[in-house]
Amino acid sequence: MTRLTLARPDDWHLHLRDGAALRSVVAFTAARFGRAVIMPNLRPPVTTTAMALEYKARIGAALPAGCSFDPLMTLYLTDSTPPEEVDRALESGAVCGFKYYPAGATTHSDSGVTRLERAFPVLERMEERGLVLQVHGEVTDGDVDVFDRERVFIDRHLSRIVSRHPRLRVVLEHVTTREAVEFVRAQGDCVAATVTPQHLLLNRNALFAGGIRPHHFCLPVLKREHDRMALVEVVASGHPRFFLGTDSAPHARHDKESACGCAGVFSAPAAIELYAEAFEQAGALGRLEAFASHLGADFYRLPRNRGSITLVKEPWTVPASCPFGEGDIVPFRAGTEVAWRLDVPAGVA
Repeated sequence: MTRLTLARPDDWHLHLRDGAALRSVVAFTAARFGRAVIMPNLRPPVTTTAMALEYKARIGAALPAGCSFDPLMTLYLTDSTPPEEVDRALESGAVCGFKYYPAGATTHSDSGVTRLERAFPVLERMEERGLVLQVHGEVTDGDVDVFDRERVFIDRHLSRIVSRHPRLRVVLEHVTTREAVEFVRAQGDCVAATVTPQHLLLNRNALFAGGIRPHHFCLPVLKREHDRMALVEVVASGHPRFFLGTDSAPHARHDKESACGCAGVFSAPAAIELYAEAFEQAGALGRLEAFASHLGADFYRLPRNRGSITLVKEPWTVPASCPFGEGDIVPFRAGTEVAWRLDVPAGVA
């Protein structure tokens, strides 16, 4: 196969930042995806529907002229989020869910939930009204090994959420472990998961190949090879509750290459191409369209996109860096070849 045409895909987990950073990165996603679920962990966090609508307008203003990309907004769940915000979010028509960050789990998560019980009133209203809960599934306890934080979160917290709110639709974002795959598979239709390109293509050895590799550092951190293979196997099987979510997370080069580097992999400049490579390696290219274009929309109860994109089997080299505000940013697979290329029609930037 040398050409692959897909119904226009969606990215169900994306970071765009704001201001000059937003303007630097949004076109990469808009060229490949029809929609994306936009994470709310700005400074200050996007905690209200009014803030989400203002952020959506800024994203729209940053898009290339004539672009039809639709950002799907989320709200940042805190200990003090009132249940009434669920009603406002739903009535806006622009907000698709609430993001649950355990406080301190990742970038700009310090305002997140400190005790699960404090979120119960909001989760109850979400269950009633049909909004989706997007979960960063890691505990932050200092006595839990970093490679076990996802598993422990599932045992201590996610299992309680699912048991207490059986009709609440929950997405366990960026799954990384065999235990997470098994948990989601064992649940009913209300529990799903997103999978990133880096967790399909890399294991934790990539963090230390020839030295510390800060641009491979993300949270949840890369895991063992048997965990990576569990992710590959489940997406290659076409399971209907595992779908595309890049978790593309831009940070300036100087914030990654520092004594305390930020967590996040910036995959947007080659996102769908990287998934095609992973699915081809797994012998499952025929499953890519459902994973990228159908299953997430179905879970979120949104219409599938019209239109299509085409990938060409033609190696190309990812840029060593990209402009990012006043500095630069290093994308995933910088300076190396990717096997598939997005076919951009003549006259389209």
